[in-house]
Amino acid sequence: MFSAPPTRRLAPGPVPPQTAHRMVRDELMLDGNARLNLATFVTTWMEPEATALMAECADKNMIDKDEYPRTAELERRCVAILADLWNAPDPDASIGCSTTGSSEACMLAGMALKRRWAQRNADRYPARARPNLVMGVNVQVCWEKFCAYWEVEARTVPMEGDRFHIDPAAATELCDGNTIGVVGILGSTFDGSYEPIADLCAALDDLRERTGLDIPVHVDGASGAMIAPFLDPDLVWDFRLERVVSINTSGHKYGLVYPGVGWVLWRSPDHLPDDLVFRVNYLGGEMPTFALNFSRPGAQVAAQYHTFVRLGHEGFRAVQQATRDVARSLAGDIEALGDFRMLTRGEDLPVLAFTTAPHVTAYDVFDVSRALREHGWLVPAYTFPPHREDLSVLRVVCRNGFSDDLASMLVEDLGRSLPRLRRGVGAATADDADERRRATGFHH
Repeated sequence: MFSAPPTRRLAPGPVPPQTAHRMVRDELMLDGNARLNLATFVTTWMEPEATALMAECADKNMIDKDEYPRTAELERRCVAILADLWNAPDPDASIGCSTTGSSEACMLAGMALKRRWAQRNADRYPARARPNLVMGVNVQVCWEKFCAYWEVEARTVPMEGDRFHIDPAAATELCDGNTIGVVGILGSTFDGSYEPIADLCAALDDLRERTGLDIPVHVDGASGAMIAPFLDPDLVWDFRLERVVSINTSGHKYGLVYPGVGWVLWRSPDHLPDDLVFRVNYLGGEMPTFALNFSRPGAQVAAQYHTFVRLGHEGFRAVQQATRDVARSLAGDIEALGDFRMLTRGEDLPVLAFTTAPHVTAYDVFDVSRALREHGWLVPAYTFPPHREDLSVLRVVCRNGFSDDLASMLVEDLGRSLPRLRRGVGAATADDADERRRATGFHH
């Protein structure tokens, strides 16, 4: 009689590969359906050809550029493509690299900002000056981690009223001689809105004229940097602004690649201090490396280049326009139910954020999130940061593969849940508030 191997220690001996595969696959069936996960910005669908290509490249070590020179070349091509897309002064000379995602890319960009500031203030740092970084309170958690890990003071601009992201004037008031840079977000994870990058740069230009402080800007384009070039080409947010020295994006978000790839680019080699770039030769041939990790698969880089080749500019525009159209239509359908107030409608990122209407008292957004989970949908409910902790919202992220049909099903399931919620059936009590928030946690 077959006895299942233990799950928390190694079994005495092996099992057949088919058995191991079936055991793990059966357990993973209990996970949520990724296509119905409307909390995540991460790509949950790719064409079969891209999936096959990733499987073929899974055993290639991205860091081993001497052994896998063509994979390294695909990375360089992707950097050049992004530099051209983001209007770098000289795309072919731009410097950048792939990462495991935007979080690592942000860490690298922050490290470069701090090192350039430290070099300019060598007489004061570290003994007499502590660096700071200015950003909106709506930044992704990786920026909080950066400040904690690299001993940088985080100076955040709070939300006020119906402004849910950074205010340029308030940001400049937080800047001083110890400011290593200001972070602008092209697509806030809280509501999907673009921050006013051009206005932020203009305010910092004025600060330089008044005080002599010359503060660089990094654009966290985790999502929007792969939306705006195709859908909002007249929006000036990128290297067309001289104050923007670096940009990051997630290839695995609206770059349309499965999880595991991000990108960071600098305006020129001058903006990436050379002492942060390490050169190794023990893999055969000397190669530069600038990353927080070392070995990682080349599959995602190959998939990113495949996606660039497959879609081209017009293909990307069509895909991103379709997701924005779905988001706008979905926002109208949800609003028509009568119980919700829309904060954003997919006008920037294909993301909509909404809360309950003032007349709704029998339930809140956390109850809605739990009700939708019963239908298989993962829709996060969360509170906003200071000074809008009073505002709790639901957020829906529309991605490639989330079709009009799926959006219609979501609205139908939401509509089916409302009669019960309006009667207070299934709504949690005040004593359950902490448990509800844990159960419907915020996802970046």
